[in-house]
Amino acid sequence: MTKPFDPLDYDNLGTSIARALEEQPVTPLVNLRRFDGAGVYALYYTGDHPAYELLAKMNREHPGSWAIYIGKAEAENNRKGDPDQALKPVGPKLFSRTQKHRKSIEAAINLAVADFQVRALAVAPTWVSMAEIVAIRLHNTPVWNKVVDGFGGNAPGAGRQAGKRSRWDTLHPGRDYAENLGDRSESTSDIEQEIREYLRARL
Repeated sequence: MTKPFDPLDYDNLGTSIARALEEQPVTPLVNLRRFDGAGVYALYYTGDHPAYELLAKMNREHPGSWAIYIGKAEAENNRKGDPDQALKPVGPKLFSRTQKHRKSIEAAINLAVADFQVRALAVAPTWVSMAEIVAIRLHNTPVWNKVVDGFGGNAPGAGRQAGKRSRWDTLHPGRDYAENLGDRSESTSDIEQEIREYLRARL
């Protein structure tokens, strides 16, 4: 017997939010204007970096068809169990997060911010984490969420400079703090090949 559809089921709620993200307009990252709210977002790439050829071609032909990265921006107090959080203004959390990514892309020597587009959806703070999880799953886990880690990371604090450079910073050098980190065992060619295989399996 088929399980009755429950619109309030965890997965169904998450899916409805993720679908709402897909209904948002695809906007050039450089043109995104300030707005308030926490929520989820998806970045799309249309440039000529050879590792992302399949993905970029799809996004050029059908804008917003395959995300390279999905993330979230939560309200500051969302993890503190505040029952009134949904009623409090959160400011431009989601917008600020996308602008942090814009700076990372601008710093990279082999990426151009003009080649990135974004979808953004302001979500009630209670549902932000769930929306991100489901959106990532529905997009077959975008390559920067799985293979090329480190894009959304922060600069390491004092005393933590001995760590290794992330895969993202290895493949896309340019962020100042990453230059002080140690080299990885993989080469850029190794990472690029893994990206191509990952995308071929999903696209």
